[in-house]
Amino acid sequence: MVRVKPFAAIRPPKEMAAEVSAPPYDVVNSAEAAALAGPRSLLHITRPEIDFTPLAGEHEQRSYDMAVHNFALWKRNGWLVQDSKPCYYLYAQTMGSHTQYGFVLCAHIEDYENGSIKRHELTRKDKEDDRMVHISLQNANLEPVFFAFAENAGLQSIIEQTSSQEKEYGFTDENGFGHDFWVIDDDSVIARISEIFNTRVDAFYVADGHHRTAAAVRVGREKREANPLHRGDEEYNWFMAVCFPKDQLRILDYNRVVKDLGPYDRDSFLKALEEDFTVEAKGSEPYRPCRPCNFSMYLQGCWYSLDLRPGHWNGSGCLDRLDVSVLSALVLDKLLGIKDLRTNKRIDFVGGIRGLEALRARVDSEEMKVAFALYPVSMEQLVEIADNSEIMPPKTTWFEPKLRSGLAIHSLE
Repeated sequence: MVRVKPFAAIRPPKEMAAEVSAPPYDVVNSAEAAALAGPRSLLHITRPEIDFTPLAGEHEQRSYDMAVHNFALWKRNGWLVQDSKPCYYLYAQTMGSHTQYGFVLCAHIEDYENGSIKRHELTRKDKEDDRMVHISLQNANLEPVFFAFAENAGLQSIIEQTSSQEKEYGFTDENGFGHDFWVIDDDSVIARISEIFNTRVDAFYVADGHHRTAAAVRVGREKREANPLHRGDEEYNWFMAVCFPKDQLRILDYNRVVKDLGPYDRDSFLKALEEDFTVEAKGSEPYRPCRPCNFSMYLQGCWYSLDLRPGHWNGSGCLDRLDVSVLSALVLDKLLGIKDLRTNKRIDFVGGIRGLEALRARVDSEEMKVAFALYPVSMEQLVEIADNSEIMPPKTTWFEPKLRSGLAIHSLE
């Protein structure tokens, strides 16, 4: 079972929520953050290099020092205020006609260490180290991680009851996504949420935020080891997450663009693809994959459908059945010689939220030679892989909307 607890969030006053909140640090670069950030935006804390002219390096000591200065300033100015008691929070995101509801709570670092918090991606130490610096300097989890869990009728009832009440925050962000937020401060409801999670939810699945999760766990472990009077109930044993029932979540496609065709020209490449795929030209209008093992390709102004031929891929494991595995084995590796997606400089990745037009633009600009769009991974596939302690290929899942940063911050003090 997982362990959760409420916490006293540091968060903006009601009238400032839209102004203080910000996209996550890793979905905007420094220039984009500088363009987006208003005077009270959390980006001044999560991307503090934007407060220098010209922009500082995000890993420079002066940037880290500015982050600490700004966090203290935001609290001193009343732009971030800590709640008077530990609470749970309900956070709803709306994209188009779809709304998903997650509980904002604290998860335990030991659940990551013992496997109750399950991952499906590898992490890089350098990225973990960077997030550790921010957590350690601020002594806080500034941004939440994104977890999924098996749906539960009792928790769903609490979601429905809470969301029918007056919300604390409600606004639309720069992408047109809706964000609504409720404070759950009733002691009986708090106790009920704790009881259900702690006795009836077997696992959390990391949907987005593998590096932030690993960094939070490492910070907690270091604080334990440095505290000779460690008891086990200190706040550093916990970190902030937003946890959604998995049946509410949708995964978008994560697509590929490649700089060249290796030894092939267009005609010989199409001919080589026909060994494993039925290739059908679709013309100039974007073609979206319509089922597993059906791929879209854009090459020299034309879209193509690539259908895997029966019997041409015999992968039996859950990893082998992923479309990214099929494309990697039969096209990227076999034909184009791209074996390591993490290090090869000939390939890049485009999140599905950017649309098929982004693939076309990368190729038409001649920056890239060919683009491939994939059918999205399902939550069932993600859960199966995580339950089997297996790791997906890089850049396999894209969750949208992203969690808004700044609606709640967890202090480790």
